[in-house]
Amino acid sequence: MASIHSVEISWEDLFGAFTSGQLDKAYYLDRLTGEIFFTPSTSENNEVLQQLQNHGERFLEIPPFDYLSERQIVTEFVTQVSEPELRVLLHNSLAGKKPFGKIDDILSFYPHEEDRFALVKDQFLSNRLKTWMEENNLFTADALLQDMKHA
Repeated sequence: MASIHSVEISWEDLFGAFTSGQLDKAYYLDRLTGEIFFTPSTSENNEVLQQLQNHGERFLEIPPFDYLSERQIVTEFVTQVSEPELRVLLHNSLAGKKPFGKIDDILSFYPHEEDRFALVKDQFLSNRLKTWMEENNLFTADALLQDMKHA
């Protein structure tokens, strides 16, 4: 029978690492201690890399929030926009057509849509984090308690 290793992980730190757009850093979760730390992604520190490789089961690399993730969020959001003018502006921005601007700059003129975009982004990232946790057999205390009630 498998045993459960209980460790406290700061949700705020984990979510922060998940949403960090700093591609010059690689974030890791230490399964044993719950600590979240980063190393430079171009690290030449062989000692750190060796520790991470030697204890691969212990350390999980947290996937970066990169350009592809941002585009997925924006693409999902654009499909939900009902205002034709805004939809065209956002499509042009995604396609790199002129005139184009940054999504945040465009949405600053549409406060209601800006709030909706923030909600879509939070939901996307929360779902992505939940999926990553499940794939790596990490469960919250709430999920474990609920499983015990159903068993």
